[in-house]
Order: sequence, then structure tokens, then C-alpha cells
Amino acid sequence: MALAVRLERFLNQQGIAYKELPITKAASLDEAVSALGQPRGDVIKATLLIDISGILMVVQRYDSTLDTEALLQMTGRHLQPLTERQAVRLFGDCDPGFTPPIGNAYDMSVLLDDDVTQAERVLFSSGTNHSFIEMNGSSLRLAMSGSREGHLAIRGSGNNVVRDALTLADVASKLKKLYRLPPMPALALRILRLTSNTEATARELGELIEFDPSLTAQVMRYARSALFNYPGQINSVQEAVTRVLGFDRVAHIALGIASVRAFDVPKAGMLGMDNFWRHSLYCAFVCQRLAPRCGADKGLAYLCGLLHNFGLLLVGHLFPAEFKELNRLREANPETSMQSLEQQVFGQGGEQEILAVGHGAIGGILHRLWELPDPVIKAAGVHQYPGYQGEHENYVMMVQLANALLKGRGIGDEFNSDNIPALLHGLKLEPAIVDELLSEIDQVAPELDALASSLIT
Repeated sequence: MALAVRLERFLNQQGIAYKELPITKAASLDEAVSALGQPRGDVIKATLLIDISGILMVVQRYDSTLDTEALLQMTGRHLQPLTERQAVRLFGDCDPGFTPPIGNAYDMSVLLDDDVTQAERVLFSSGTNHSFIEMNGSSLRLAMSGSREGHLAIRGSGNNVVRDALTLADVASKLKKLYRLPPMPALALRILRLTSNTEATARELGELIEFDPSLTAQVMRYARSALFNYPGQINSVQEAVTRVLGFDRVAHIALGIASVRAFDVPKAGMLGMDNFWRHSLYCAFVCQRLAPRCGADKGLAYLCGLLHNFGLLLVGHLFPAEFKELNRLREANPETSMQSLEQQVFGQGGEQEILAVGHGAIGGILHRLWELPDPVIKAAGVHQYPGYQGEHENYVMMVQLANALLKGRGIGDEFNSDNIPALLHGLKLEPAIVDELLSEIDQVAPELDALASSLIT
């Protein structure tokens, strides 16, 4: 059966005409829309929201973003996005992330964006990851009977993708010409140069870090954390290196802390500095745990996880107003990918369209400018692109798998599901590793949360 059970029952009972469109099995709604090969402007989606009065479904164009101010004005309710876990419980007959936008089939109150009501033809998820539904305008209006209508969403530009002719080399060149990209902070640069010296010692690293009292305190706090359960006293960074953390781990965490100082980014919000550090530390931890199982370097894997999201910081640093809007849209549109939201905010023409390639690619460009290791550049640059195959693909897939697992713990900037089996296959890992990693994450969560809080202050 290609349709979700309740959806099919509702459409058949109401005598609503529709056509099934099979697609290749997809890992996310974004991937499914791409596989559909139809105009994105014809696709509609459901956004699920909740407050103390209950759950509400907003139906809007796929290429639109929810206008939270208009929603508040229309409903008088301060609604928040449903978590993935809540959505799975409500739509138990659907594949996760593939909610059909027909609230009547699930006895759910619906708000319908007025742009959808004018459609002559729509396409939407059938509730499964392998088919869509095509429906004409009159059938849709019948299916939406009883819904409230209003102007609730903002459409993107007609061209929601960066021009094919605009390569990453073009983006890098334009970024350098148009904007003053932040240089790597002097201390971070000195740490990076020291780590590239194969004869560098723990004493030299300790002395370099101890030039900065704040960085010293953060490294010492890290070494003394319950993550390592070191039983003795630690009185210097050199002791932290030699007794607890090791040269690479100290160098990498110090490099990350020092590098962040290049950016002026708000602390609050889903994309703010608070959540950035939490996401980065968790991702670094999981990558480091994955590395020995994947034949990769532990220190390099840790650094890939720690620095993979630096592109967000650069976007926030260069474009504070747009970053604020992106932050707002991220919280209001949980089932929309970051790529789509970035294209909404930055793909509106003019010079800023170069940022519509996504924060990952922007981060990779910055890392190359800063002359970071090639696996770190690649992991940052393509972590938003599933199915990547090429140079340093193991490090890319480790970051992608880490992010996929962390979504289930509410950590990260993405909500839509990933193809975890494909990532496991690509890394030559057995499915049992997922439960092992999730258990390890849960064990260290309090310590990682405490460390993230300490790095923010």
C-alpha cells in the first residue's frame, strides 16, 4: 500500500479523486521532492504546531516559509513546532518526516495558507517515503473542508537554487572581494602552526595556551570534567595534556575555542552560539568514537565534528539581520531543511545570492582560507549533502551520521530525518553500532552540556 492508512481511508470515504505518483524511496521530504521531478511550486506541505490549547496543522506551499507574526495575529496563540517524536506518535501510519497535509484525515485543526487555496493542481506526501499524491484544486478544497484560511506564509523567489554556473570557486572569489572575511585569530593560528610541527611538545602547547587566561581556564575545566574521571589533581595545561587529554585533544579543543573568537554571533536561538557549542561538542564526541571503527584518525575526526558548522558563524557574523531571520525561520519551520531556509533568506538576488549555496559550503571556504586540514575542509563543505562520495568521504559520513543520531536527542539545526542505514553501509558499520553510540551519548550528556555552558561564558 503506497498511502498512509488513515489518509487513504479518508480520501476513499469522501470520494475525493487523486492520483498516486511513485518515487524512489527517499530519506527525507526534501530528497523526495527532488526525486519527484515536478515543479516545487506545485508541492504543498504540513507544518505541525502545538501550545496548551492543542495541535494545529498549517498547510502551505513547499517553497514557502511560515510567517509567525501573521500566525500569531490570526490565532492569538503562541505556537511552537512539534518535535519529531511527537509527530511520530500522532502520525503512526506514516513514515517519519512524511506527514500528509490533510489534517481532516487525522481529526486535526487546519489553517490553510490562501496561496494554496488558489492552486489548480497540488502535489503532496502520501505519508510514505516512496510516493506522492497529485490532486486538482477542487478535490483539494473538498479535502480541506472546514479549514480556516489566511495569508500565513511567504513564498521564496522563483529561482530557489543557486545558478548552476556559480561554482564554489566563484563563491570563494566573490566572498573575498565583497566582504572582509575574518582572519583566523592570532592565538588559533599559533596553535594550528604548532600542531603541524611533528616535534612539538606538551610543554610548548601548554605554554602557548597559558598565554590566554580564559582559554587556560576552559581547557583545565575540560580536563577536570567527569568525561575523563581523572582521580588526581591537575594544576597546569601541561599536566592536562600529559596526564588526561593528550596533545591532539587539547590542541583541537583550544583551536576551536580560539577560532570562535573571530565571530560576533548572538548567543540565543536555535542557531545562536549557545546551541552551536552544544551541537559542535556532541558531534565531535560522536565522531571521535566512530573513528577507530572506521579506520580514521581520532583527532582529525574530533576536529571535523567540532568545526563542521563554522559556516553558520560566518553567516551570522557577516549578515546579522539575515541571520536573525534565518534563526526565526529555523524555529518556525521544523520540517524544512536548512538548505531550503538558507535559499529563502539568501537566494533573493543581488550579491547575497552567493550565500544560498548553504552554510556548509561557506564554512568549507573559510576553512580553506584558514588552511585547516583537508578532511576538516571537506567535512564542513559537504556535510549538508547526503550521498557524498569522493575525497575524505569517511570523515564527511562520520559527521553526517553523528548529526543524524543527535537529531533524536534534539541536538543540531536540522529536524528532517536522514538515511542512517545508507550512512552505516558507507562506513562499513553494523546496525548495532547505533544503540552503542546512543548509549554513549546519554552517558556523557551531562558533562558535554556542562562543558558547552562553560565555553559560552
